[in-house]
Amino acid sequence: MKSYIVGVGMTKFEKPETRDWQYWDMAKEAGSAALADAGVAYEDVRLAPVGYCFQASTAGQRAVYELGLTGIPVYNVNNNCATGSTALMMARQFVEGGIGDCVLALGFEKMQRGALGGGADGGARGGAADGFGRTSPVARHYGIMAARHGFEMTPPTAQIFGDAAREHMEKYGTTEAQLAAVGAKNHRHSVDNPNAQFQDAYSVEEILAAKTIHSPLTKLQCSPTSDGAAAAVVVSERFVEERDLGDKAVEIVAQSMTTDTAESFDSGSCIDVVGQPMSREAARQVYEASGLGIEDVDVIELHDCFSINELLTYEALGMCEEGASGKLVESGATTYGGRWVVNPSGGLISKGHPLGATGIAQVAELTWQLRGEADRRQVTGARVGLAHNIGLGGAAVVTMVRRP
Repeated sequence: MKSYIVGVGMTKFEKPETRDWQYWDMAKEAGSAALADAGVAYEDVRLAPVGYCFQASTAGQRAVYELGLTGIPVYNVNNNCATGSTALMMARQFVEGGIGDCVLALGFEKMQRGALGGGADGGARGGAADGFGRTSPVARHYGIMAARHGFEMTPPTAQIFGDAAREHMEKYGTTEAQLAAVGAKNHRHSVDNPNAQFQDAYSVEEILAAKTIHSPLTKLQCSPTSDGAAAAVVVSERFVEERDLGDKAVEIVAQSMTTDTAESFDSGSCIDVVGQPMSREAARQVYEASGLGIEDVDVIELHDCFSINELLTYEALGMCEEGASGKLVESGATTYGGRWVVNPSGGLISKGHPLGATGIAQVAELTWQLRGEADRRQVTGARVGLAHNIGLGGAAVVTMVRRP
């Protein structure tokens, strides 16, 4: 059975505390926009997987109550930074499994200012317990990092990705300028995205000169904390036909989620610990299931939580040979006029990263692109899109979509 996205919506992603709103307010804004885009009522929705990381249990119910009190099942989803795509995957599975013809995938986050810590990334350094006596679920990941690089007085997520960048530079000759080129590209793309948290362009030189968070990563190569929400209406082929929604429909051709295997830890490399093997396997499964390859893709939204992760993901998706990702971004192959347009939204680095919303916002951007509704950031002739969303601890979700 096929599944289709027929409606998407999102709030503007903003710096925490910019707006005086609650998470249910942002969820209502994004959910209402997605339903309006689809032209369906909340009463048509049969199930709702809802993703978030920083709110209390059953926050998903509190969020959707703003859309209606219909008594449908609500599933609360938390899968670190891959939470939004996990909610979307559940929605697709519900539809394709015949459980419901119309499902709302919703993700939101109301975060605190400052570097990400505690909760989403486990926070506790080196696996130490937090204030509640709980050991970090990513203690094993940080332990691998510490064994090779030690601990420094920087945010732990920035350190583990920064250390992955150092390893890539040492092994393949990747340069700081190539890492900065990722940030420059994505900030440049965000200028045309009214939903982006940042809409300023920066040169490679300006990005290199920004405050260092964990060498070689500067502030303008790191995703910020953000408030925001995104939603998608996922329906069956029958629903599309009955409601005459063909002009809205974007098919979810294939989707896969993978988690850590021994490969993540055995090498002792931060490149593996932060998820490149998971991403590679998820992409392989999607290519096999869809019959499409990276050569068929026009536009990509991928998880650039830090600039190095965009480079690692190029390699995992098969866009270049291992170690050649720095040269790929430097060549212009991943921006307008190149082979692919990667992160036309501005990506996590510039659009923002409210954890529960990120994965759904990626697919919202692809939906607009494939419909030809992306305004000044439109990728000409885009017919096939790919989304990649990853969370430490670990989950990697790859989604292939196309315009029927």
